[in-house]
Amino acid sequence: MTRPTQLLHPPRPPVTPRPAATVLLLRDGPQGLEVLMTRRSMTASFAPGAYVFPGGGIEPADAEPATHALARRRPTQDDRLLTQAIAAIRESFEELGVLLARHPDGTHATTADVAAMDRHAPFAAQCAERGLVLEADGVFLLAHWITDRDLSRRFDVPFLVARMPEGQEPVPDEKEQFEPVWVRPAEALERHRAGQFFIIFPTIRTLERMRSFERVDDVLASCRDEKPWFVSCPRAGFLAGKEQRYMEHEPPFGELALVCPDGQMGHHLDWQPDRVVPLLRNVQRVTCGNPGVTTGPGTNSYVIGDPDTGYVVLDPGPEDAEHQERLWRAAGGHVLHIICTHSHPDHSPGARPLQALCERHGKRPEILGLASRPTARASSQFRPDRELADGEHVVLACAAHRHTLRVIHTPGHAANHLCLVLEEDGLLFSGDHVLNGSTTVVDPPDGHMSDYLESLDRLLDACARDRIEFILPAHGYVLGNSFGEPHDAADVIRRLRAHRLHREAKILAVMRDLPEGTLQDWVERAYDDVPPRMWPVAMRSLLAHVERIRESAGQPD
Repeated sequence: MTRPTQLLHPPRPPVTPRPAATVLLLRDGPQGLEVLMTRRSMTASFAPGAYVFPGGGIEPADAEPATHALARRRPTQDDRLLTQAIAAIRESFEELGVLLARHPDGTHATTADVAAMDRHAPFAAQCAERGLVLEADGVFLLAHWITDRDLSRRFDVPFLVARMPEGQEPVPDEKEQFEPVWVRPAEALERHRAGQFFIIFPTIRTLERMRSFERVDDVLASCRDEKPWFVSCPRAGFLAGKEQRYMEHEPPFGELALVCPDGQMGHHLDWQPDRVVPLLRNVQRVTCGNPGVTTGPGTNSYVIGDPDTGYVVLDPGPEDAEHQERLWRAAGGHVLHIICTHSHPDHSPGARPLQALCERHGKRPEILGLASRPTARASSQFRPDRELADGEHVVLACAAHRHTLRVIHTPGHAANHLCLVLEEDGLLFSGDHVLNGSTTVVDPPDGHMSDYLESLDRLLDACARDRIEFILPAHGYVLGNSFGEPHDAADVIRRLRAHRLHREAKILAVMRDLPEGTLQDWVERAYDDVPPRMWPVAMRSLLAHVERIRESAGQPD
């Protein structure tokens, strides 16, 4: 785990979220699924003026046995889920006069029942007095949101879903909620984009998921297993000068978790090759201005260390004088080692120019890595001053502290590929072996799919040994720290491995269906979920999978 001393922002433990519940009331409209939304008061302390789903804080009475006794529940609906459902039912009644309850004969509560009840009086007692049974068994868990870590008021909110009872009409309380409206999810999103219908991030993402459903029954059927669509506590950063939020599965999330662990709003996500980006006090990233199909936003070079220990420059990039100058300046001219994760032309050619630049200023850093193997292409020739042994430590140290990089040989993407673990901070520098936003290309003969998968297993072992939480790739944002996963860098690697094996199974099926097919025939079928413009790149990995399949079957190439 990252040392607190290396964090850019002082620890600031987030406020404990208050338990709450929200319910999406649904109906089948003339043009498809509709959801009930209402506008919050402009003076509300949270999301003023936003269109929301009814809901609010869970009250102690919602969890009392006497209140539970008033509700029907599903066999799989435990006390926690029942309390949440009751809170949502109560809030929809208090805010919009919608009552999810039935009479003993099974008929729905009516507008007359609603009119006879006081929205400000104890809810459960009134239901008991009228003999009403709460329809908690018809309230299902849809999603689960936790309010951003940086806010002074936070909520832990299950988003629940239920069918709007027949014969009732929403009537806002005109204190907290105004202007109830039935709207299709896609329409709400369109109106929001047009600036006509203000909705906040959790509402947006929930509606985005819901717009794929056509009927209420379809939504309810997707919730029968009592598991939410997702659990999310978003993180926010700046992009193009504007505040943006991201869920756990989205590329910037891991980087925001590393740089701003307690949710501080202080990190800019723009890819700017002329800017040095601090990730920790001892880790800086400089992205080369070489974006492309295979390089993404550009090659990430990392400057590791501090003024007292000196620095390691990892992956100095292509030969680009301005880029190497920025690396030298980021290290204050105190570069002790230059390490290349592998020999590809967007990673290693900058090593000698950077070494020469340092030498002109009185220091000659050592170039480290693994030499190109005979299988490397002509454009990927590299020879270090010294080869790094598997398990070797490269240490930056002073009297007060140290930064230890451990070498892991990881052939697969390239025969001379290696990764490094910053042991004190639980960081994995993955080179091209694990990327954010794209899948690593394995290009024979220098690339080898079985080696690649075995190297992933080695990285999994390292995650367990070193409690690795974050992966810093050569292309894309930092990966890791998904919600609820203590060592989720390992989860990233497991998902990547599973994806590779799933792709291989798909390729094998295509090969069996088209035994006389060409590689082009196979790539069009096996990569039909990939844009055709990417097929030439995918062809390289397909060939690697084909070779592995044939090796496993004992067939010649």
